[in-house]
Amino acid sequence: MVAYGAEQRVRVPALRAGWLRQTFVHWAFPPDKVQALLPGELVVDEYDGAAWVGFTPFVMADVRLPGVPALVPGLPTFAETNLRTYVRHRDGRDGLWFLSIEVACPLMLAARAVGAPCNPGTLSVSAKGDAVSYTGSRWVGDASYRLIVRPGDPITPTERDVWLTSRWRAYTRRLGMIWQTPVEHEPWPLRDAAVDVLDETLTTAAGLPAPTAEPVAHFSEGVRHVRLGLTRPGA
Repeated sequence: MVAYGAEQRVRVPALRAGWLRQTFVHWAFPPDKVQALLPGELVVDEYDGAAWVGFTPFVMADVRLPGVPALVPGLPTFAETNLRTYVRHRDGRDGLWFLSIEVACPLMLAARAVGAPCNPGTLSVSAKGDAVSYTGSRWVGDASYRLIVRPGDPITPTERDVWLTSRWRAYTRRLGMIWQTPVEHEPWPLRDAAVDVLDETLTTAAGLPAPTAEPVAHFSEGVRHVRLGLTRPGA
């Protein structure tokens, strides 16, 4: 069972931030298609017999490193977009595996040191009327996306909603080892979302077939108290 609230306290954060205006777009895939992209230490986590891949654009706000007091401004806000799937380590614990991470702030490329697949690019998030728009393109290669959603009413999350949005550790692989990064934040306040426009090539760039089914979409105004823990090898 996936927990709606954080599974652990991050007492010594390596990074603090807010994740705002986040949209979750999910597609179901055959598990073997996703498993082929994972390291041997991880297995695809399934829901209703399918592997799920999430396309999640958002705004990173008030990013600050350890020791920077709250009264000192953090980094300027910038956009980020993740393509992720859901996995379990051989010890049974669930988490995220990132197929790609698009970043508008070059400083975030430092996460490559622990295997995070960060790609610098030109990204934007904007709102007009009742619609939120996301666009992005990599500086190297031709992977890009354009998404326009219309957030709906707040919802009480179902079991599947929680399963798709609430994960409390991320796995990466570097130097022949699996690394784990814990995360803590308040539960996502979720809303329904209608997808008006969705054009993306991130999935095919990651080695997946282009999605053909209608996606499952959610929107959240975000969480403002994100604490990323120290990345460490092993489980």
